[in-house]
Amino acid sequence: MKERLDRLFPLMKKWRRHFHQYPERSFQERETSEKVAGYLKSLNLEVKTGVGGYGVTGFLKGKGEGPTVALRADMDALPIQDEKTCEYRSTVPGVMHACGHDGHMAMLMGAAALLSELREELRGNVLFLFQPAEELVPGGAKAMIEAGVLEGVDVIYGAHLWTPLPLGTVGSRPGVLMAAADAFRIEIKGRGGHAGLPHESVDAVQIAAHLVVHLQSIISREVNPLEPAVISVGMIQAGQTFNVIAEHCRLEGTVRTFNEEVRRLIVRRMKEVTESTCRMYGADCEFYYEWGYPAVSNESRPARELMDEARKIDGVSCVKEMEPLMAGEDFSYYLKERPGAFCFIGAGNDQDFRYPHHHPMFDFDERAMKIGAELLTRTALKEMGLELEEIGKIPGQCQE
Repeated sequence: MKERLDRLFPLMKKWRRHFHQYPERSFQERETSEKVAGYLKSLNLEVKTGVGGYGVTGFLKGKGEGPTVALRADMDALPIQDEKTCEYRSTVPGVMHACGHDGHMAMLMGAAALLSELREELRGNVLFLFQPAEELVPGGAKAMIEAGVLEGVDVIYGAHLWTPLPLGTVGSRPGVLMAAADAFRIEIKGRGGHAGLPHESVDAVQIAAHLVVHLQSIISREVNPLEPAVISVGMIQAGQTFNVIAEHCRLEGTVRTFNEEVRRLIVRRMKEVTESTCRMYGADCEFYYEWGYPAVSNESRPARELMDEARKIDGVSCVKEMEPLMAGEDFSYYLKERPGAFCFIGAGNDQDFRYPHHHPMFDFDERAMKIGAELLTRTALKEMGLELEEIGKIPGQCQE
């Protein structure tokens, strides 16, 4: 496997860097999906395109009977200007792969190459699932599921390159791994006026200031302190100049939770607190809530098996049971329909790859893609009752 991956790695880097240079935003991944589909066809897989938008699937039918294992990668980029100085910098103004999805595609294409050469040994099937629009609610996972992508699938796995973890680390956990991620918008309508005559106005900014504090009281006084939850107001917009009391104020933010009951409690109380606060100060308001992705919750057996397979990989020095993250991921929709697990693959180092995800300078250690490709390969084989070492050396040449 090491020799095969060493030969495949230059191709994985080539794929990744191409995707990085030509990123496409959520639900716009036309050229990306064409390149992915072309490679899957070259491996003689059964390829479908246009699945849930620009989604692509490649079906590998094994020789023997057994489960169908789905492996997923996301394809979309973000509306961020790439500020790196490197040969593979984004060529598309205002769009870049700032979350590692370019690497996810390269990893899964690598796993497809490895597993396709083992089709005569496989006791089951593999569905390679390239998903559009992870970054944009309602997300591509939901669209692909509605298109029937999980029909016949027994178990599903996914992996995310993660620079907060150092290269050589793999992290996951049974149970909740990532939060439900929702968004909200509040419009406050007061009455504008002269800043020197506040008694003749209804100050939307003052009301917003009170409201931000009141919303935090939901977390501190109404949610069980043993249940993690976050309400963050990330944007406040109001006013035109210094000496006019603002008539309108807009607040936008996010809610993160792990527990579905807590999630619904927070939504209900946010609406009530918003309406009562505005009413108390004589303002009108509108409350909008956008239900985002549910929490990512790994089933115990797949999560344990994934972590066990990671320990067998050369170059993996640490497999850790992570604390849950407040980040969100639409892989959660797959896990509501089928057993499976999601994990993080360390892709950072302090010297060159220290910028966080969604940053204009984001990049990752490409050696992590080798770990990801091998982990996805090993996990699929494990579901079929196979060990990579039992199958022997993988034959063949790297196919571009």
